[in-house]
Amino acid sequence: MKRNLSIDQYLNAKAASHRPRFRFAGKTKQDWKRWRTGLLPAAVQTLGTMPTKVPLRSELICEWTEDGLIKQRIVFDVEPGLSVIGLVFRPAKSTGRLPAILCCHGHGGPFGKNLIMGDRSTAELRAKIAEQNYDYGLQMAKAGFVTMAIDWRGFGERDDRRKPHNHDITWGRDLCDVNFIRAVIFGQTLLGLNIHDGQCALDYLCRQKFVDPQRIGVMGISFGGTMTTWISICDQRIKAADVICYSDQFADFGIRDANFCGSQISPGLYALADVPDLQGLIAPRPLLVEVGRQDNCFLIESALSCYREVEKIYQTAGARDRLELDLFTGGHMWGGHKSVDFFRKNL
Repeated sequence: MKRNLSIDQYLNAKAASHRPRFRFAGKTKQDWKRWRTGLLPAAVQTLGTMPTKVPLRSELICEWTEDGLIKQRIVFDVEPGLSVIGLVFRPAKSTGRLPAILCCHGHGGPFGKNLIMGDRSTAELRAKIAEQNYDYGLQMAKAGFVTMAIDWRGFGERDDRRKPHNHDITWGRDLCDVNFIRAVIFGQTLLGLNIHDGQCALDYLCRQKFVDPQRIGVMGISFGGTMTTWISICDQRIKAADVICYSDQFADFGIRDANFCGSQISPGLYALADVPDLQGLIAPRPLLVEVGRQDNCFLIESALSCYREVEKIYQTAGARDRLELDLFTGGHMWGGHKSVDFFRKNL
């Protein structure tokens, strides 16, 4: 009798025959409504116990003018005993209330928010920004939007490995996975905690006198695309979303390639839905999907199969005209060809 000892082979075979409970198969708008009504609360429930919001107690640390922008470094609370640093940019010559975009960073090394807000203070930062066209927070502010970025848990100024006395805290392991395990033993998920922090950032944005709270968008690359998807799902204040290089199927990038981490998943999620179902929950709000033809993280075949399923959901929801694709020549990076026009049109 032939037996299998390979966990990879076992999981790939399991994924090949797996169909999530809420995999979209509707044909009418009523089908879409019933599907959405069933999946949305079930997906959110997988995030675990969400933190209770506390007063932000926000503080402006410093403000300066550069690149034709007013730039602010701020801090606010997200939970008892836990705060986050944020960067907020806006055009210096603007008046009145402007549309705003929460800009979600991806893994991008240990730099967190600094990359997407255009920090070029070191050669390493400059190279990373050039490689992936990573500074969309800076570029979108120059295009006339208010932009904001914070560090997700375990990144940037919230990465305890950067502190000398804690340099061995994860013993060389992926901090996303370590923090996921830590969250789970409390009945929470790292993804849920980051979504909470993102919603606190939205709270801050919506209270600023230079922001129109009715015109809020979100965008992000890779893990930032995960965050863009989920923040859009969980918060109806988001009026338009730009998901960059995060289109794929769990069977491919998750099971086959093991190309995800504890920041991007929640227990039981794949039993319910796949990535295109999650992105389909954003409908009928406007969604821009960016796919790099040479992306070696989310391969084009799987990325386009994901997009085609999202397209079916938007079509069934009667919102096909609110879905756009930027299929660009390039790798795992921000294409940036349609983002400005997309947000100008929809915010």
